[in-house]
Amino acid sequence: MKKVEVEVSDIALSGSSSGAYAMVLSEVEGNRKLPIVIGGAEAQAIAIEIEKMKASRPLTHDLFKSAFGAFGIRVLDVIIYNMVEGVFFAKMHCVSDEKTEEIDCRPSDAVAIAYRFGCPIYCAESVMKMAGIGPEEMERVERAEAAAEAAEDEPAKKRSIGDLKKELSQAIAREDYELASRLRDEIDAREKSNS
Repeated sequence: MKKVEVEVSDIALSGSSSGAYAMVLSEVEGNRKLPIVIGGAEAQAIAIEIEKMKASRPLTHDLFKSAFGAFGIRVLDVIIYNMVEGVFFAKMHCVSDEKTEEIDCRPSDAVAIAYRFGCPIYCAESVMKMAGIGPEEMERVERAEAAAEAAEDEPAKKRSIGDLKKELSQAIAREDYELASRLRDEIDAREKSNS
């Protein structure tokens, strides 16, 4: 099976489903993107690992990493290998001293695990051809999302840095890491512009 290496380039609220997120995987050596709709918990698990944030309690994917490590299991890579009627299928390639296994999983879980283990994420070329988006179409989608996000974040621009820092602490305490990430970015941008 021909495959391409991908990485997460964006995770954003999906306009198509309430409470769902769009995880965008981009080719490492190319310009196609693969958007996949995922759940909020999985989006949060991926985002906090990418952003190097720490949850107050271990998340499910952290538990997997600890359990795998305790039993000497390594994840070599993950691959999104099929898509049927809009549903994506993935698997993890795991190895221990005794054997190698392919474990079926959802793409969102595969990506969350891959980032924790620092292993590559692949997509089958056939899946990328079926569901991948070229740069022109993705640019149009990103412009629409940026306009919606700017309208949504406008109230944050009117609050003081102190208020934003309080909201950031509260968001982390509630384990709302997506909001925490946006607040942190706004605080960083303001502090840089004030320097």
